[in-house]
Amino acid sequence: MRWKSDGRMTTFKKKINAVRGSVFKNLAKIVLSSDHQNVDTINKAKVRRVLVVRPNHRLGNQLLMTPVVQEVLDTFPGCTVDLFTGKVSPILFRNYERIERIIRIPRKPFDELLKYIKAWLLLRSKSYDLAINVSRGSSSGRLAMKLSRATCKVFGDPVETLAREHKDYRHIAKYPVYNLRHALSKMGIADANIAIPPLNIKLDAEELASGKKILDSLIENKEAKTICLYTFATGTKCYSEEWWLGFYERLKTQYPQFNIFEILPVENVSMIGFKAPFFYSKDVREMAAIIANAAVFIGADCGVMHLASAAGTPTIGFFSVTDPETYGPYNAGSKALITSQLTQDDIFNAINKVLC
Repeated sequence: MRWKSDGRMTTFKKKINAVRGSVFKNLAKIVLSSDHQNVDTINKAKVRRVLVVRPNHRLGNQLLMTPVVQEVLDTFPGCTVDLFTGKVSPILFRNYERIERIIRIPRKPFDELLKYIKAWLLLRSKSYDLAINVSRGSSSGRLAMKLSRATCKVFGDPVETLAREHKDYRHIAKYPVYNLRHALSKMGIADANIAIPPLNIKLDAEELASGKKILDSLIENKEAKTICLYTFATGTKCYSEEWWLGFYERLKTQYPQFNIFEILPVENVSMIGFKAPFFYSKDVREMAAIIANAAVFIGADCGVMHLASAAGTPTIGFFSVTDPETYGPYNAGSKALITSQLTQDDIFNAINKVLC
């Protein structure tokens, strides 16, 4: 059944998705009004099975759950972890030990209804000692928590005291960790009060070597450091070609001793008109391995910016419409710059502090 010519099929799908969204919101109201299952204490040594819930398909959102997964694995060294999440997670978590099962919900439930139903049934097929909801604003995430068979559940609701204690509590990758530590402290597991783990895709030595080989094939001076650009972003987060071309010309002038290359998006477009050496791939681990061999990554807020951060490369993120306190990169050497409040000189002064 293909009604593309008059748009009726597209309209029908939109109506189905709207109904699905309404159903989840109504179910979420039930979840929000119900008591959150919990226990007074938890035996750290006996936590064997943990469920982490983040039913979302965006690359950035799945990377942003890596800190809380690391926190769980570090806190409970005898446990295994299941993920209830999106399609790309098996790729992102490939090198994580003790990830036992990844339940993937389809990106388009209407097109893969049976797989969608199966994912929710699988959620009920195993019991857990602990379940953690990563996104407090996700209706489907809260529903998954309610349906999960977990003894202890951390729903991730905002905690006012944590917001006062931690100035970075708003960060989307950090607050699930703060919330988990807070919940566990109430159950007898003391908060070690250490730094929140950074995003981490856990590239192995073979991947890093392959990334270096590809990067070396793109650049002229293999002895010099390299700047990686990513000039694309979705919607209003994307800067204009004029903006990027002006930035690129100054970058070449100010850093003639550096190589400059561009990672291209899946859309295969360049906001600098392919003026720099470029690389295209749909393999996110390959992209991460190449970026990991660069001295700095520069790009607007997007999934690939988070990929660069997860690769461990100092990351300079440009922000124009989104909140850097929520989405900014925070691995070593990284900066989040609100470009509307800065001159070009200000931006390059920030880059200097990273490169020099």
